[in-house]
Amino acid sequence: MQKDSKIYIAGHRGTAGSALVEVLEQRGFKNLITRTHQELDLSNQEAVEEFFKQEKPEYVFLCAVLPCGAANVAQRADFLYVNTMIQNNIIHSSYLNGVKKLICYGSGYMYPENAKNPLKEEYLFDGGLEWGATSFGVAKIAGVLLCESYNLQYDTNFLCLSLNNLYGTRANFDFAKSRVLPALLRKFHLARLLELGEQKALCEDIGVKSLQEAEVFCQKFGISKESVEIWGSGKVRREFLHSFDLADASIFVMENVDFKDLHKGEKFVKNTHINVGTGVDYMIKEVALMIKEIVGFKGELRFNTEKPDSTMDRLMDISRIQSLGWQPKINLRQGITMMYEWYQECGGGGLLDDKSFALARVGTTKACITRFGIANVCARDSTNAHNYRALEVCCA
Repeated sequence: MQKDSKIYIAGHRGTAGSALVEVLEQRGFKNLITRTHQELDLSNQEAVEEFFKQEKPEYVFLCAVLPCGAANVAQRADFLYVNTMIQNNIIHSSYLNGVKKLICYGSGYMYPENAKNPLKEEYLFDGGLEWGATSFGVAKIAGVLLCESYNLQYDTNFLCLSLNNLYGTRANFDFAKSRVLPALLRKFHLARLLELGEQKALCEDIGVKSLQEAEVFCQKFGISKESVEIWGSGKVRREFLHSFDLADASIFVMENVDFKDLHKGEKFVKNTHINVGTGVDYMIKEVALMIKEIVGFKGELRFNTEKPDSTMDRLMDISRIQSLGWQPKINLRQGITMMYEWYQECGGGGLLDDKSFALARVGTTKACITRFGIANVCARDSTNAHNYRALEVCCA
């Protein structure tokens, strides 16, 4: 992948895609192609085919996805339909138009519900999936198999990286759609504003005019100046991957790993996807306490055990990607601090308009990455089913 190579990032406004754009630009890649959903509906086969014929990208990062989480788990049909359509359209058009290399993204939901941690790539078909995320998991498995099958039949070089909870700058903080870590961070931020009596900031974050409206909103989500409610027991364990680490891993694999490196020519080639993660997991309670400290909230945690815990703890075995030469760089405390700084400076609880998004892109790398001394790492040589404003990589 050369500095002037034509590179298409599908889903460039999401947590994964936006981080990729930033890191690619920082490393000197100058010919990046992006499209918003309004400009290109990735679930529309004809539109995607026309786009690829016109643009002829050489490399593709397929970050676009309809994400799955506790807040929108009822969208079972949408997860399966939208995600398989996006994957099918982009992967097939990449084949038809001679894309040199493609990377798509899988999920911890692909693995069996009762799989043993850490999750190895070869566990993929060893059992049934968690019921609540079956349709999303099946869609992600389809992406893995599609890449693998095109490679075997058509000699393409399409790879899949699988990960757990992704977080970072430009995460979705809308409680109706957010993942666990952004949701917790916003809860503690709002509780801290209540604690400090910062009425104006509280109302601006929520998007209401009066303190009474803001307090009603906070009560709905178990937020007060005295405590923050967290669903479940807090004992469930999760692994978290920062978006800049995912971007780093994605570029590393794009530049250094080919399909031929992931199998030995055996008769039945399978499970050639690559797990990406940190190799470290945390109880939700530990994560909540860490966020509470970073935000500065002095109140209590309240665990609502009437709400269900997930039935599956997830921790990736990352020995395959480590053996290929990649290591994670950002620990959870650093990553949460980076995300909170971005939230305060650029995001808030609302959605970014075009101008705010552009301004956030300019400032994030300098304001967040450099502070933690990892700029050199990033610069090294190597609620509605039809609302896609939150297209981003998301894994449980």
